[in-house]
Amino acid sequence: MSKLSFKEINLRIFQGEPYPGVLFQPRVEPWYDLHHQQKTLPREYVASGVRGFYQQLGLSMRYMHYFTGMPSPVEAAYAPEVKLRQVESDAGWTHVVETPFGDMETDYRIAEGGCRISGFPMKTIDDIPKVKWLYEHMSYQFNFDAFVKGREFLGDLGEAQFWVPRSPYQALCLDLMAFDDFVELAMLYPKQLTELCQVIDASYDSLYEALCDCPDLRIINFGENVDGRLLTPALFESYHLPFYEKRSQQLRDRGVFTTVHFDGSLHNLLPYLKDLPFDGYEALTPKPQGDVSLEEIKEHIGDQVLLDLIPAVLCMAPFTEDEVMDCVKKIIDLFYPRLILGISDELPMAAGAEAIPLLQNLAAYCQGAR
Repeated sequence: MSKLSFKEINLRIFQGEPYPGVLFQPRVEPWYDLHHQQKTLPREYVASGVRGFYQQLGLSMRYMHYFTGMPSPVEAAYAPEVKLRQVESDAGWTHVVETPFGDMETDYRIAEGGCRISGFPMKTIDDIPKVKWLYEHMSYQFNFDAFVKGREFLGDLGEAQFWVPRSPYQALCLDLMAFDDFVELAMLYPKQLTELCQVIDASYDSLYEALCDCPDLRIINFGENVDGRLLTPALFESYHLPFYEKRSQQLRDRGVFTTVHFDGSLHNLLPYLKDLPFDGYEALTPKPQGDVSLEEIKEHIGDQVLLDLIPAVLCMAPFTEDEVMDCVKKIIDLFYPRLILGISDELPMAAGAEAIPLLQNLAAYCQGAR
């Protein structure tokens, strides 16, 4: 077999075709960005930028728009009557959406490595009219030019990918509400929650239509961040399964491979994995970081591609490189060839420059494996 690029290998794995070595595709962009800002990055990696860093270390790259400076191909579009403004503060800023039912305010605070939501726009059932109005007056669009630009940026380092907006349940419990407030909504007002989820889902229609019409798309990620601590199996069946069956299958019917991001605690969701309509799982987190073993993941996975799997905590003290390598060998034995090896879900921000030789050694090992 002639030498294949990372991009070609990436696609072959999903197609079930043979490929050389093991594709090592860790997500290191936030780590690189932080150390670049803090001026703790070794000099030889500063000028190259994050893409050059991947290239110099022999790593495959997954996402076109994640800490790369490239725009996301998915954009929110608002009707003319939607008024948006931003209010700056010493700690961060507040994003304000004006609606006929009152303002929706999201507070952001500046934190190491980026920003975090410190105040959510929806707090009680009384805020539902605001959120409904907003989603009824907005939609999500596919920017093909941004996709082309991002694809050119990645080049042969990997099949260019991006993620679609979270399912309505995940959007509500992670982006729109504090979790305690969301639990109250889910438990006491299921009818209103279901209606709101339907409105949010409808705002995705034009996006999925455009994605399905694009012949150049190969792999799409559902950036869900599903964690078993944030839902019960009954809630998963009520809200997640219908959305996945509708939206992921919509893409798969047009020849697009789909992956979904599950991380954190997974034990109560394991029985669902083999039957979900996805081609791959990103960031399933095994022990000692998650609550499931590699063997349990293997037992409950069908023919889906597994992305990542190295517990991120192994990349920091007190764990050693030998312990990382032992884990890697076990992962390869269990999941190759339906495997894209990486870190679940990314290189820890707290890791220092010692992570660089670890990444290099892992890349070299993977190229010679199998």
